This record gives sequence, C-alpha cells and structure tokens, in this order.
Amino acid sequence: MKDPTAGGIHQTVEQALQAEVLGDAKQSPRSLVALHAEHGGFVWATLQRFGIQHPDLEDAFQDVFIVVQRRLPSFDWACPITTWLFAICRRVAASHRRRAHTRRERLGEVVDDVPDSARGPEEITSQHQARLRLDGILEAMDLDRRAVFVMFEIEEMPCNEIASLVGVPVGTVYSRLHAARKEFATLLKKSEAERARRGVQ
Repeated sequence: MKDPTAGGIHQTVEQALQAEVLGDAKQSPRSLVALHAEHGGFVWATLQRFGIQHPDLEDAFQDVFIVVQRRLPSFDWACPITTWLFAICRRVAASHRRRAHTRRERLGEVVDDVPDSARGPEEITSQHQARLRLDGILEAMDLDRRAVFVMFEIEEMPCNEIASLVGVPVGTVYSRLHAARKEFATLLKKSEAERARRGVQ
C-alpha cells in the first residue's frame, strides 16, 4: 500500500507502528500502538458509517492514523479520544467522498452476495438491488446526518451513546436524527419516482 502523504514526508502507519514496537516503546494509552490496538475497530466502523466502501477502507483507515500520528503530540488528553478520532474520520471520509464522486459505478461492487441454498435467485437479486438502492440513498446524505442515522437506525445505538462518541449534546443527536429521517425519506421518494419513470419494479 502506497504512502498517501505528499512526497513521503511522513512514515506510513505500518512503519510508524513497527518503529514503536522495535524501539520497545511503552504501549501507554498515549502511544500510537495502543491507540491503533484499542480504537482501530472504532475507526474502521466510523469510516463505514460515513460511507467509505470496502475498496477504499484500507486507504482511508491508514489516512486516519497518519493524521493521528502527526497530531498525537498536541492532543488534549482531557478530551474524549473517540470524539477526536470521530472528527478525523469525518474529514478523511469527506476527502475520499469527493475523490469518489466521479466513480459512482463502483457502488455496484460493494455487495458480495454469498450463495444461499435457502434463497432463490430472484430473492437474491431483489435483496441485492434493495441494498444497492439503500447504499445509493445513504451515499447522497449529509455526512453528519448519515452517521447518526446509521448508528441509530441500523446499528441500533442509543442516542446518549451516539452523543458521547460524536462529542455533541444528546439534543443535537435528536436534531440530526430528525433531519436525517426527513432527508432519507425525501431521497427515497426521489429514488422511487426515478424507478417508476424508468419502469423498474
């Protein structure tokens, strides 16, 4: 995997982690190794909540930790680490989303249907198409509203937990969720109208 930083000025995440391990760095809560081990899953899931698809996840994941590596020395440890990581994920996701704007056709690659003898080909095709429609609607949503919508409606996280992760008041989560539901409904209606116009069942 290539180094996404300009001119290779910064080490890749793998190099940085290896340097810490080989240097017998103490894996305190403030070390890159410890953050990677403890919060890597959170970063991966958050990038997915922001709409980063599997073809780009590894690159986006590395981009996040390159930013973490650069900014960790100045991080205020009085603040929640997940809130900080969430904000970094959001910026990285927004950047990847802009770059992916011209390759929407890859959306069709994100669903890997595993053959299931209990389902017929028509059901598999129908579920595949439904998933693609859902992905298309989520892709069009505002990033902040999308993240809250995915965490609450799909992952079934309580609003107080979402507020803690995002670093906003619970009232803000409720507000974003309300707006996200309205946006989702509007986009769904547009999608259905477009399908009807094209005569798609």
